[in-house]
Amino acid sequence: MDLRQIEETLCRLPEIDAVRIVGDRNHITEIHVLASPSKPAKQLVRDIQSLAMARFGVGIDRKTVSVVQIAPEQRGTAAGERPIIASVIETPSGSKLAATVTLAWRGMKFEGAATGPSAQSARLRIIGEAALHALEEALGGGQPFALEAVSLTHLASRPLVLAQVVSMSGPKEEVAIGSALVRSDEPEATVRAVLDAVNRRIPSLTRG
Repeated sequence: MDLRQIEETLCRLPEIDAVRIVGDRNHITEIHVLASPSKPAKQLVRDIQSLAMARFGVGIDRKTVSVVQIAPEQRGTAAGERPIIASVIETPSGSKLAATVTLAWRGMKFEGAATGPSAQSARLRIIGEAALHALEEALGGGQPFALEAVSLTHLASRPLVLAQVVSMSGPKEEVAIGSALVRSDEPEATVRAVLDAVNRRIPSLTRG
């Protein structure tokens, strides 16, 4: 039982901002959840139980789940003020494409850029790399990331961008996958997928 993987999966529930699980590979003793008040806590606990059982075959005792619900206007500091997209700009120049992504975080803006061939197959990767460079800038350059893969796929006929991001936690390689539905355009969804892969690690990367 991989507790970190369970944490990351539970964070995909729309109401949940953060999850911390206490236990070991054989037994979960505590689950601490930070969530919005958009759904009753009892229903949220049932959703957590259902998702854990369906995805991992893990039964969760509702008594082990502690839920703290914070309104959106209060959530920024408690949830770590995750970066949001300020702009995504593509600049084609002959056979090259330049992408610039600007993220807003903690009242400041951070910019990342990347270039590559203007081939359609390379477009999303260039944008994803620019997003990671902006995130590295926001984190002070202390945490390098690499975009291992990015792809446009479909789920139940809906377009979806998947991003796989690699980083290091001490000597250990960390691999995270993020996803985002294509709402308005593919570049914006690509940046959201990259942030989805990394956002949950930001509180630990900025701690202290």
